[in-house]
This record gives sequence, C-alpha cells and structure tokens, in this order.
Amino acid sequence: MLNRLEPAVGQWYRNEQGAVFEVVAFEKEAGIIEIQHFDGAVEELDIDGWYSQMLKASAEPEDWSGPFDDLLADDFGDTETARHHDEWSNPLDTLDWEE
Repeated sequence: MLNRLEPAVGQWYRNEQGAVFEVVAFEKEAGIIEIQHFDGAVEELDIDGWYSQMLKASAEPEDWSGPFDDLLADDFGDTETARHHDEWSNPLDTLDWEE
C-alpha cells in the first residue's frame, strides 16, 4: 500500500501526476470511492485503486474554471457592452393578452 490517506468526502487530493480531484462520495461497505477531477470528469475507484496511488491532501483550487475550460468568451454572449436595465426585455411583453 502506497497511500495511507483515508478518503474523505469534500477533501481535495493531488496524485503523483499533479492532477487535483475531490472525493464526492465514499461507500465504505462497498469499497467504492467516487472522485471528481478539476476538469469536471467523474470517476469511480475501488478501495485497492485508491490505496495504490501516491496521494497528498491538497487545498481546494482557487481557480473555479476547470470544468469550463472548453468554453470560449463568445459562449457567454456579449460581455463587452454594458446594458442598462431599461434595455432588458420584459417577459410579459411576449404574452398574448387577447384570449
């Protein structure tokens, strides 16, 4: 056994390749650990797979954009032009009131 750290839900870890992940579920009786990588990918490990890794406890990443790396600035719409609240559309304007 290389790893002596117990899996703890909500705790972040770093493996020997430098990848950061969080334990999101741990079914102790079944020996299944569910982890979510920084990029958002979810993976299940068995208890033997967990203990076969060289892991270190890690702080939660300050950068929240990991799962959103594949998004471009254009995906967020027009963010360069500030809009005044008078320019917002009213959802009630789309209703047909003559029924």
